[in-house]
Amino acid sequence: MRRVEVVCTGNICRSPVGEIVLRAKLAEAGLTDVVVTSSGTSGWHIGDPMDSRAAAALARRGYDGSAHRAQEFRSCWFAERDLVLAMDSGHLSALNRRLGDEVVTVELFADVDVPDPYYGEDEGFDDVLDQIEKAADTWVARLSR
Repeated sequence: MRRVEVVCTGNICRSPVGEIVLRAKLAEAGLTDVVVTSSGTSGWHIGDPMDSRAAAALARRGYDGSAHRAQEFRSCWFAERDLVLAMDSGHLSALNRRLGDEVVTVELFADVDVPDPYYGEDEGFDDVLDQIEKAADTWVARLSR
C-alpha cells in the first residue's frame, strides 16, 4: 500500500479538496493500492469540517467532502508516507524544513502554487478545484507507472 499526504495551511480548503479529488481519480483509474489523506501545516482548525465553500464546489462536481475533519501534519508521518504533496511553495518549504533524515518525496501538488481561496469570493473555490483536478490527473498518471 502506498500512502500520499496532501498538505495546505489549515486543512479546510485546498488539501482536503486535493485529497478527495485525487482519491476519486485514483479509484476511477483502478489504483487501489494508494491511500490518500490530507493535513495542514498548522493546527488552527483541528477537528473542523471542510470550509463550506470548498465542500459546495466539490458537491457541484459530484464529490463528497462531508466526512472530512481537519488535522495537523506531524513530522513523524514522513516515515509513514511515500509521497507528500504541498499546495504551495510556502507549504513545500515548511515541509522540507521539518523533513530531517527521512527519505520521502515532497513535491508541489500542481505545476504552480494552488492559491488559497479562503479570503476570496466563492468562485475562487471553483478555480482552485479546476487546478486541482488537472494536477490530480497528472498524479494519477505518475502513480500508475
